[in-house]
Amino acid sequence: MKPVAILRHDPLQGPGYLLDFLVRHGIPHRLFAIDAGDTPPTRASEFSGVVVLGSPASVNDGLLWMRREERLLVDALHLSVPILGHCFGGQMLARALGAEVRRNPVPQIGWGRVFVTQFDESRRWFGPRRELQLFHWHYETFAIPRGARRVLFGSYCMNKGFAYGPHLGVQSHLEVTEATVRSWCAQGVSEIADHAGPAVQDAADLLADLPAKVAALHCIADQVYGQWASRLARPVLLRPHGGEGWGRALNGG
Repeated sequence: MKPVAILRHDPLQGPGYLLDFLVRHGIPHRLFAIDAGDTPPTRASEFSGVVVLGSPASVNDGLLWMRREERLLVDALHLSVPILGHCFGGQMLARALGAEVRRNPVPQIGWGRVFVTQFDESRRWFGPRRELQLFHWHYETFAIPRGARRVLFGSYCMNKGFAYGPHLGVQSHLEVTEATVRSWCAQGVSEIADHAGPAVQDAADLLADLPAKVAALHCIADQVYGQWASRLARPVLLRPHGGEGWGRALNGG
């Protein structure tokens, strides 16, 4: 099986629980640490899937590595290589599909409810629940690309997630762990204070009942990651004609 490409843009915004999921299910992966000087790949055919993680940058900054990542995503869309975008990654996917990314009406930081829409795609990605408690840390938001379905919406940000065939972009963080949330809170003390408002929690609220909140988030992540991984191209064993031995073939997943 070809590896999943994981694009990281900040040392504190790593794959977290997603990495645990991939390892647990024997899915090979390759991490591209863009923040440490790695160059993003451009050939989606080398991977079974592409994951784009968060970033403190704006997708509208037009940096060279962003343009290279966008070419990778366009190639993945052309080849139907499944893409999974977390926060900034969801914005990059939306942009690759031709949608606008703009400033959200208010910053959103902390734990908050989102609502699952009634489309069939929404149920496939998120199961039967109509409300989810997710972790948010963003200032911008994406428009829903043409041909995509809004699968999540929220009170402070309307477009919290969209699905486009085997691809999913979410305006939240499914990958965070307890350590992730603690490190973001420690680094973002002044950021939280500077943007105090109705959709920004203080550190005490962010960290309250953290183990239980993260455990519930990971149950949601298992559903989403499992659905996404089911679309990855995987090698499967097939019995050749005559019934002697085994051969290998690719299953589109």
